[in-house]
Amino acid sequence: MGKLTIKDIARVAGVSITTVSRVMNNKAEGMSKETRKKVLQVIEELNYQPNKLARGLVTKRSNMLGLIVPNISNPFFPELCRGAEDEANERNYSLIICNSDDQSQKEENYLRLLQEQQVDGILLSSKNRLSQTSRDQLESGKIPYVLFDRGEEASNHPGVFLDNEKGGYIAGKHLADLGHTKMACMTGPSEILNAQQRLSGFQRALTEASIDLPKSFILVGDFQMDVAYLIAKKFLQNNLVTAIFASNDLMACGIYRAAHELGIQVPEQLSIVGFDDIPLVTALIPKLTTVKQGTYEMGRKAIELLINEIETNSSEGVIFEPTLIVRESTKKIK
Repeated sequence: MGKLTIKDIARVAGVSITTVSRVMNNKAEGMSKETRKKVLQVIEELNYQPNKLARGLVTKRSNMLGLIVPNISNPFFPELCRGAEDEANERNYSLIICNSDDQSQKEENYLRLLQEQQVDGILLSSKNRLSQTSRDQLESGKIPYVLFDRGEEASNHPGVFLDNEKGGYIAGKHLADLGHTKMACMTGPSEILNAQQRLSGFQRALTEASIDLPKSFILVGDFQMDVAYLIAKKFLQNNLVTAIFASNDLMACGIYRAAHELGIQVPEQLSIVGFDDIPLVTALIPKLTTVKQGTYEMGRKAIELLINEIETNSSEGVIFEPTLIVRESTKKIK
């Protein structure tokens, strides 16, 4: 037998093509349980795989979603992808994952590709803000979309976000409560809103504790390990601090390496707090104290919001609360 069609299923089951179509689209009205069971049994026995493209032409749905992330090499984003994919699969959607490498042009190219693939909606994590071209593409194509993690559009578009200011605050308060007064902060790129918010929260905690944070102790990184290592090594060679807050865990890993090479013991001589709680940090010695985002859960929630927007035209924004995970890299100063 050649490629099976819905006509073949109808013939073997002894029902009409319309009945098979109704079973496949979960429309049980006016149909006996026995008929539905018989059709499903034939589909299973013949291992029938429906043509999604043809089906989509009828239902106006492809049951495919797009996910664009800015940097898949950052362990934060695979965890997001895992949560998003699990939720999509449970809701009978497939997920196409694209990596923009923090490049607006690649993001725009992927948006065009996803439109051509006729996805039902897009989950988008831009570097910081949607380019005008990306915004125009989404609006002209009338594709439902939800923002995740980064983006200055958090206040005016549905999405899943973290209270980054609070995350920076609880990191700073933790170090201040441990008695540290000479601290530094390594931020992400200064143009990225998340980096600004985490620094702002950290500064607020220090201000409340009457602790000064000199401008020269605010180190601008790029959320990457190698650059963080170089910046931290140069800084620690010339400055005495007892604690550093890194705006993500990858940069904290770079600081670990710099401290190790300089013979600075963590946490005896230097306490370190990270941000994200990626799986990698529990392998560090000592294990890293960090601000947890709940990335997997946020990925699931983002897909839930996107599907709700597709299926019921409802939209909302959700802000997750960060939590401090205290492990072994911070210590009370004597």
